[in-house]
Amino acid sequence: MSAADSRKQVGTYLLLVFAISSIFYFLIIKSGHLGSASGSYVFGIMWSPALAAILTKKIHGQNLSTLGWRWGHPRYQLWSYLIPLVYAAIAYLGVWTFHRGGFYNRDFIAHVGQSFGLGPLPNWFAMALYFAFCSTTGVIRSCASALGEEIGWRGLLVPQLARRFSYTTTALLSGCIWALWHFPLLIFADYNAGTPTWYALSCFAVMVVSISFVFAWMRLKSGSLWTGAILHASHNLFIQQFFDPITTDTGRTKYVIGEFGYALAIVSVLFAIYFWTRRHELPSQTEIEPANS
Repeated sequence: MSAADSRKQVGTYLLLVFAISSIFYFLIIKSGHLGSASGSYVFGIMWSPALAAILTKKIHGQNLSTLGWRWGHPRYQLWSYLIPLVYAAIAYLGVWTFHRGGFYNRDFIAHVGQSFGLGPLPNWFAMALYFAFCSTTGVIRSCASALGEEIGWRGLLVPQLARRFSYTTTALLSGCIWALWHFPLLIFADYNAGTPTWYALSCFAVMVVSISFVFAWMRLKSGSLWTGAILHASHNLFIQQFFDPITTDTGRTKYVIGEFGYALAIVSVLFAIYFWTRRHELPSQTEIEPANS
């Protein structure tokens, strides 16, 4: 595939993804809440990149198998599952150690314990059981929505950018586009932690662009979009469903934790640097090939 063909595909994809997403931007912003329509609006916008990628491939006469459906080596999928857990654990251990947030939220754990319907449970056991379900069935369920984004961002966008640009530029460009795609919901709806908009945007953008170095590296190294889906599902699940709710507010905790706080942003930068130092392990531009070859 020529550089001109890649450029055309990227252009078509970006036009389509923002056009399709605008439908769900409107619905979410109009309602004011991401949870409106029982979460159907969010699910719809998360599958907008997939629809845009599929339409782009059809418009340019390419087989959908070129999106990267092969599973690849299992070790890349395993690391895709573990990496978000590792960087989240590092960030939140720092938060708890330096008392920027408390460990652990007893009210939340008590509620979780009751939800199992097994009678009174010790808090430590309820937390362990909750983590066990989050890290297994929870991640699988999270993949259902994460896959929609990753068919577009890592299935189409990253490989096409990598055929024209270096790994560094590919990661930066895909990360900036990915972050920008979230901005309307962060600015005009309730996809934030209640901190000033400029602060939330800054922390979120740093985190997203940084982890894009991880996502792009895994996608290009494995040749599989499933690394992105698992990374994305694991990230969303462990941060939003486990570490955030078990952390207590000690005053200004919302400025520190989650996707809109500085702790995760800092750790994400460190992970980006690490993967950037391993860029020499990636295939060259001429070696990037359709995933069905």
